[in-house]
Amino acid sequence: MDLLNEKIISFLKIDGRISNANIARSLNVSEGTIRRRIKKLIDEGVITVYASPDPVKSGYFFEALVGIQVIPGQLDQAAEAIAKYEQTSWVSRTTGSFDIFAWVTLRSSEDLGEFLSKELGSIEGVNKTETFVNLKVLKRGFGS
Repeated sequence: MDLLNEKIISFLKIDGRISNANIARSLNVSEGTIRRRIKKLIDEGVITVYASPDPVKSGYFFEALVGIQVIPGQLDQAAEAIAKYEQTSWVSRTTGSFDIFAWVTLRSSEDLGEFLSKELGSIEGVNKTETFVNLKVLKRGFGS
């Protein structure tokens, strides 16, 4: 990735709705250059443009990181099943004490309990979970 693309991405991380004209003026290039560059970055999957709602302002007051241990041989199926739940915003296969980590966002602690017992508890291969409840978000988003 070249320096111009990095600068374009920096502007978009600060304000995803910034106009191509404003970026072009700031970087002293044509608006067409910015438009083509952004289109190429999107087409190649380097960036994704989407709305990222604030969970609290959207009524989801409860967030937690869930560490999940899975029985050997069931990891892929379990991870895929966990990723399908709308309560999960991030799911990752990992090394260490847990095979999978999932970031979940819910409306209440009761909803978390229900999710852990009814949803995660029903997935074949899930052996153990440990939940780390979010107390305060200090940073949300990549590179911002």
